[in-house]
Amino acid sequence: MEKIQTFEQLIAWQKAQDLAVLSHNLTKKFPGDERFSLISQLRRASNSVSANIAEGFGRRTSKDKVQFYTIAYGSLLEVKNYLYLAEKLGYLTKKDMIESLNLVTDTQKLINALMRSIKQHAQTPN
Repeated sequence: MEKIQTFEQLIAWQKAQDLAVLSHNLTKKFPGDERFSLISQLRRASNSVSANIAEGFGRRTSKDKVQFYTIAYGSLLEVKNYLYLAEKLGYLTKKDMIESLNLVTDTQKLINALMRSIKQHAQTPN
């Protein structure tokens, strides 16, 4: 398997970008009075996931990498929370919610795998 050279090659980052795009598109349909609250929070949290994956990739130590991937994971859970809230408020269709949660779940698994890989690599003697 070819070694990953850039953060853009990480599937976790790619999925996180897809989630950010989806979140931005979904929030375009939200009521205008949510512009400075739920819309802003959901967009910022979704943007944070891929940004922290990218930043973590650029860090030198395993500890630093895992810290940023952990922050990305926390932002991902924040996105999930806002999606549930948006659904309860009637801003998301069932179809949009299912699509969103599937993408969140895929991204969760990939970030977990990324962290596991970094931790295992750090414990492997050279």
